Amino acid sequence: MTDAPLSPLAESIVDILVHRIGKDTRAARPHDWLAATIYTVRDEIIETWMDSTRAAHAAGAKRVYYLSLEFLIGRLLRDALSNLGRTESIRAALAELGVDLAEIAEIEPDAALGNGGLGRLAACFMESLATLDLPAYGYGIRYVNGMFRQRIKDGWQIELPETWLQHGNPWEFERRESAYFVGFGGEVTGDEQGRVHWSPAEAVEAIAVDTPVVGYRAKRVNTLRLWTARAFDPIRLDAFNAGDHAGALAGQVRAEALVRVLYPADSTAAGQELRLRQEYFFSSASIQDIVRRHVQYHGDIRTLADKAAIQLNDTHPAVSVAELMRLLVDHHDLAFDEAWSITQRTFGYTNHTLLPEALESWPLPLFERLLPRHMQLVYAINARLLREARAKGSDDRAIAAISLIDEGGERRVRMANLAFAGAHSVNGVAALHTDLMKKTVFADLHRLHPERINNKTNGITPRRWLMESNPGLTALIAEAIGDGFRDDAERLADLEQYTNDASFRERFSQVKRSNKVGLSDYIRESMGLRLDPDALFDVQIKRIHEYKRQLLNIVETVALYDQIRSHPERDWTPRVKVFAGKAASSYHNAKLIIKLANDVARRVNGDPAVGGLLRVVFVPNYNVSLAERIIPAADLSEQISTAGMEASGTGNMKFALNGALTIGTLDGANIEIKDRVGDDNIVIFGMTADEVAHRRESYVPREVIEGSPELQQALNAIASGVFSPDDPDRYKALIGGLYDSDWFMVAADFDAYAGAQRQVDRRWADRDGWQASAIRNVAGMGWFSSDRTIREYARDIWTVM
Repeated sequence: MTDAPLSPLAESIVDILVHRIGKDTRAARPHDWLAATIYTVRDEIIETWMDSTRAAHAAGAKRVYYLSLEFLIGRLLRDALSNLGRTESIRAALAELGVDLAEIAEIEPDAALGNGGLGRLAACFMESLATLDLPAYGYGIRYVNGMFRQRIKDGWQIELPETWLQHGNPWEFERRESAYFVGFGGEVTGDEQGRVHWSPAEAVEAIAVDTPVVGYRAKRVNTLRLWTARAFDPIRLDAFNAGDHAGALAGQVRAEALVRVLYPADSTAAGQELRLRQEYFFSSASIQDIVRRHVQYHGDIRTLADKAAIQLNDTHPAVSVAELMRLLVDHHDLAFDEAWSITQRTFGYTNHTLLPEALESWPLPLFERLLPRHMQLVYAINARLLREARAKGSDDRAIAAISLIDEGGERRVRMANLAFAGAHSVNGVAALHTDLMKKTVFADLHRLHPERINNKTNGITPRRWLMESNPGLTALIAEAIGDGFRDDAERLADLEQYTNDASFRERFSQVKRSNKVGLSDYIRESMGLRLDPDALFDVQIKRIHEYKRQLLNIVETVALYDQIRSHPERDWTPRVKVFAGKAASSYHNAKLIIKLANDVARRVNGDPAVGGLLRVVFVPNYNVSLAERIIPAADLSEQISTAGMEASGTGNMKFALNGALTIGTLDGANIEIKDRVGDDNIVIFGMTADEVAHRRESYVPREVIEGSPELQQALNAIASGVFSPDDPDRYKALIGGLYDSDWFMVAADFDAYAGAQRQVDRRWADRDGWQASAIRNVAGMGWFSSDRTIREYARDIWTVM
């Protein structure tokens, strides 16, 4: 810091440092400068935020309400600065004070509000809603400890609590006036007039905490409203004074449990109950808030559907359907039929998975005990639905599939069916996924309401996933085609003309290499592993799940390792295999796959026989900030899910936008990416969804394995303990599962996958051809902007454009 006069912006930062943080410039540490910078930026945002809210009220605008159990928003400072157009002015002001913006931005914690693609999609959608100047609220839970912070110890995943709120969150505002009673249990009674009254046995208070969401060029600032929980009686003084100090706090502990952890393990009855409590807690608070706002500004509850569009992001908030019905019938005295019409016209439902375990259903006794009034309403909705189905000719099998109550075995409440029944629109998130919804999980409901299911292919915000995470590529694109793509991502198509420009290809390659050097430096500093930035960076970073087939990638890596050692005379392509992702804490096989990846990495990286031809790294604690570091450095994007199981994917879009080629199956949005970038610029392998379904009828994986020497050798090495000498039987059951069942078709697709990887080797050898394909991928990604997706929702579902 010099003695020269400070600019007004630098003076503002110092003023906030002194008067809000309580430090002078000599005593301030990096975290103090970070907080002062955020407060300075936040003060600027507040004006636009208030203007946006006032304008929406004045216009009587219809609002979008996006309910999601996850919002994976990542760090916010860089995002806010970019969208405000203030990055350089803040950088210069901080430089006057001897502070490096990049350094303090790095210590901002990632908001631990999500885990995977569902939460990141919600974050992209909120940013696009603000960018498109559409009034919207996002609703979710303010998780104190997130899902978990992943640590790798001896190759095993260790789950530690996230501590992102340990020192407070300067972006948020608590709204004490927006607090709601959320009840559980108790009994339901009726009076002589036919009114129903629910008397909960216990209750918590839901309190709103708001975070501003800034649109590009600050056109609008919308609100992300997250709920925290508090006991109405935080301490029982009688119990405390009687010596039961822990018991006196039991009510507050029970309330706080609702907002502690995302996706608490549900392998126990207590875990299942906590999950249902969480989902109802945030759904009830959100619906109460929406109804309160509507009545406050528009008066007549009957016009709710004209002024509010509520979108359920997957099945987690499906209980909102019953909650809105409860408020309309019990609190606003509407007749059931009228309330049901309003409910259906208000809700839209986005389905994100065809996996049965992710569609959510609750044991009926649990649901009825916790939510007795909602159970009555579910029965009433179900009776109406089944009478309608019977009147339209549905047989007993179809009736059983349509019912909101699963009668097969333990009776369960089907939340996906409730969401479908209570919405006027049900959308999938990729063309294939939407088609499969109609044919599989919702086949009978689709026949009952053939107009309801529609497709809205997912998208990503190019602001964060290109302009912020890859400034080198952004500058190169702007130099070539101008700045139009910043406001209209589909203008990226203009890059197509540069695929044959040798000078542009060379600069494109230099940007990629610079990003790879940056990632290599990070991995060397954080993990002690040296990588060759000139090697092919082959990346699979995503939630660890068997259907995503990290196991297929690892097995092929083992096979490649064997081949390199057996045939040193061949001209092998140097590769760096990068893995990252978290496994659910109770998902045994997924955690075992993480251990296998680390065991393989330890063996391969320590073997001088492979030289620099193969490196394997599992980068711990995958989150948004880590993705922003890895994705711009990737050459090859692994999107290798079992066909028919990935709803869409958005990682595939982020990689391609940053110039990586995709190796993948015809699953999810891979199909649409192929259509946009061209068959020659993507590497497709394996069975289609229809072929997978047909193959399952007569699939004998043992025969497939025994017919593939390369696969058999790799599996035998893993199963026999070659990579786990400390515990030779560690992977015996995991590999045995491939021989016995192989539900995710790892063996069935292995030879095709290995062949596709050798095709990648050949393409990599043609560097000009590879760079041309990479540029075509960037050029083809404009359509996958979340701005396009939100326009489609706004036009077709919410009717707000």
